[in-house]
Amino acid sequence: MSDNSGLDVADLALNIKAWGKELGFQEIRIADAHADMSEAEAGMFKWLDEGYHGAMDYMGKHGTKRSRPDELVAGTKRVISVRMNYYPPKAKESWTVINKGDQAFISRYALGRDYHKVLRARMQKLAEKIQHAIGSFNYRVFSDSAPVMEVEWAQKSGLGWRGKHTLLLSRQAGSFFFLGEIYTDLLLPVDAPVGTKGSFCGSCTKCIDICPTQAIVAPYQVDARRCISYLTIELKESIPESLRPLIGNRIYGCDDCQLVCPWNKFSHLTDEEDFHVRHGLDDITLLELFSWNKAEFESRLAGSPIRRIGYLQWLRNIAVGLGNAPYSPEIIQALQTRLDDDSEMVREHVQWALEQQYKKENKESTE
Repeated sequence: MSDNSGLDVADLALNIKAWGKELGFQEIRIADAHADMSEAEAGMFKWLDEGYHGAMDYMGKHGTKRSRPDELVAGTKRVISVRMNYYPPKAKESWTVINKGDQAFISRYALGRDYHKVLRARMQKLAEKIQHAIGSFNYRVFSDSAPVMEVEWAQKSGLGWRGKHTLLLSRQAGSFFFLGEIYTDLLLPVDAPVGTKGSFCGSCTKCIDICPTQAIVAPYQVDARRCISYLTIELKESIPESLRPLIGNRIYGCDDCQLVCPWNKFSHLTDEEDFHVRHGLDDITLLELFSWNKAEFESRLAGSPIRRIGYLQWLRNIAVGLGNAPYSPEIIQALQTRLDDDSEMVREHVQWALEQQYKKENKESTE
């Protein structure tokens, strides 16, 4: 345990927030690691009992470590939460891409470099600044990388409130931002929350109504098994056939619930160059992406979060998009080239996509 005696913790907290902003975070707040998490904990276990986590078995492996920081990192007394904007400047307008069926829509957070690495490296620098100022102390940094209830801790710290789509919302910044945490045993002064679940959502249900697969089964409750982000990123097997037509051209993630949220009129474009669009992924056709071989996938998406899903899952997702695209002889030709793919999963989705294209071809020929 760190020796906090003699520290001016109020002054240190102000410095931490200033240093954080110098490092590119837009806001830094502090929560008591022993704050009441009973409601969140109960909600987590109910969500798991309902099976809403799907194939994400890791969600249930850590039990109360997710909601009790001291069980994950012994001696934790404070949770420093940070946020960093990610919406890239000059990215093609999202709805324009989504509504053009032969284009590939990629969630805007994934158009640049992998945020896990960017945020962790920046939080590590923040911890090192603290260490330089006060000497050695105990800490651990996280960014969607461990059993941490990020949104709950961000809400407790005052960064925002949980919206009905389950994401964190900020009155100053909407929701297009990443979250990160530093667990520490420093007894820093804590910040007051700005609200709890849905504090400033009112009767609005735009996020629930827009969801293409109706994955938001109730306010603050998402059935991941229906969520396009889960289906295209987390699910490693075949996508349920009934859900494929609903995915449209969303081949990596889905932003619909954020795009319609009124609070995102207050969102800000990122100043972080690492999150700027790379390789034209904001405005690219499904056919072009489908033509990439494995080596091209690996090289062009080096440093991208997309690379984590692997080449076969990438092809699976694009095949679904091609099946949903308007009829095109070029699409049929491209799909036929992968009918004998070594992967059974890819072959299955390619065959499904071809069937959809043939149906559209027959419809056009009879009209």
